[in-house]
Amino acid sequence: MRSPHQGLRNGETPPRIPPHHQHHFHSTVAVQKLRRFNTLILVFRFAAFCFCLTSTIFMATNSRGSNYPNWRDFEAFRFVLAANAIVALYSLAEIGVSVWEIFRGTTVLPEIVQVWFDFGHDQAFAYLLLAADAAGTALARTLGGSDTCTDSNAFCVQADISVALGFAGFVFLGLSSLLSGFRVVCFMVLGSRFHI
Repeated sequence: MRSPHQGLRNGETPPRIPPHHQHHFHSTVAVQKLRRFNTLILVFRFAAFCFCLTSTIFMATNSRGSNYPNWRDFEAFRFVLAANAIVALYSLAEIGVSVWEIFRGTTVLPEIVQVWFDFGHDQAFAYLLLAADAAGTALARTLGGSDTCTDSNAFCVQADISVALGFAGFVFLGLSSLLSGFRVVCFMVLGSRFHI
């Protein structure tokens, strides 16, 4: 059988094969490794979504009535609620993207755009979440030594739980960010989002 490159002379280029006739070979093991990697990202994104959504719910329901403190009265707690809600929505969208990638074997956006989009947004939202939870922790510590927590201990406990859940969401978003960073490096070095 003759190779398509046989019969070419110096300076001649081989005929171009149309993209719809090109077949990319991936071994079964490589496909399974890619699927496991994408599933791991999906698990981290799902965990970040769950923790951030729960943190948002805990903070949003942290009011006992007009005579008690309310989360709206404290700027840092408003920041905690907003950051966790934003990250929960982002994580939900990325869960959909991950499911698409697992079942379709391709990215939603062009591959170069997708790897940089995921990495950049993971980084930005992780820092947003960390800043919000740090501000919430500082306020919770300040309130812990004041009359606010003496008069309404349940308010302070629920605020502490919300901030702690936000930190757990940050951990899982940070792990997702590490994996999306790995995908960026693989793409830059190898031209593919995963080393196969």
